[in-house]
Amino acid sequence: MENPFIKQFPELMAGKTIMYCHGFASSGQTGTAQYLRQMMPQARVIAPDIPIHPEEAMSLLQELCDKEQPDLIIGTSMGGMYAEQLHGFDRICVNPALEMGETMKAHGMTGTQQFQNPRQDGMKEFYVDKALIKEYRERSEQRFRLSADPVQRDKERQQVWGLFGDRDDVVNTYDMFREVYPQALHFHGEHRLNDKVMLHSVIPVIRWIDDKQEGRERPIIYISMETAHGTAPGKDGRLQPLPSFQKAVELLTAHYQVFFVATDPSSDSWLEEYVNVPAWHHAVYTYRPDLLYGDFLISRQKVGDPMATFLEYGSDTFKTWDDLIVFFERLKETT
Repeated sequence: MENPFIKQFPELMAGKTIMYCHGFASSGQTGTAQYLRQMMPQARVIAPDIPIHPEEAMSLLQELCDKEQPDLIIGTSMGGMYAEQLHGFDRICVNPALEMGETMKAHGMTGTQQFQNPRQDGMKEFYVDKALIKEYRERSEQRFRLSADPVQRDKERQQVWGLFGDRDDVVNTYDMFREVYPQALHFHGEHRLNDKVMLHSVIPVIRWIDDKQEGRERPIIYISMETAHGTAPGKDGRLQPLPSFQKAVELLTAHYQVFFVATDPSSDSWLEEYVNVPAWHHAVYTYRPDLLYGDFLISRQKVGDPMATFLEYGSDTFKTWDDLIVFFERLKETT
């Protein structure tokens, strides 16, 4: 049954195939696969039940890739380990258990285990012994088998994204992943995904991949950082986002390339905390925002002769972020 409160993005990955690789002791019936289907109703999401034995799992997943030629593979935890090894496709590895054998041992994943979701074969439980852990350890050691050719290797590195929860207490493979793949970033969340993480962290990355595949260039909006936060610090000592700022960013990133403009990199930690994934590699540091070429520049003060349409935050027309939200929603309706 569909959740009416989950936001949908009908245009995202429309007409394309996404393959989802679930985590340990789960199945293709996991809620994450359902989130993906509901959020991207025009995409085709296939989510197989992954076999318990890793070699059987890789054989099945490779066969599916050969048959379906997915436009995107998304894997979480154990599924992230498998996704990384499915070369030749765009992939997103979320909290990937790149050392699955060690993870099983460290977290006591031995003995009789219950499946968390129904499986097509009807299996409800399975048994983990030392031999199975050894199989996972051997499979884990197949990670990062990229081409020896520098050009091909660079292309392969650009096809893989890693998303790592900053409160994940089960798996922590960010450092080893980052040594191989440059597109590694943290999101606010734990090991298991939920609809909030899907919306604010996974969907933006899927959008970047979809745009890349389509050669799509979205209109550009620059947001000066002084329009993003107030002057009074919160309990954590940080300046707090102005009302509706985060809502505006969510709406704008669905249709525009949004960049955040500041005078120095000290804004990085604030952007990571309050904007998070959408701000990754989308910060510009300059004293001359008027020289930035784009479609819109949102700032409190006009400097020089901006090369983008200037929207003065705090003016009678755009007194708050709610006013800017209304402006862009009306603009969307007329284009």
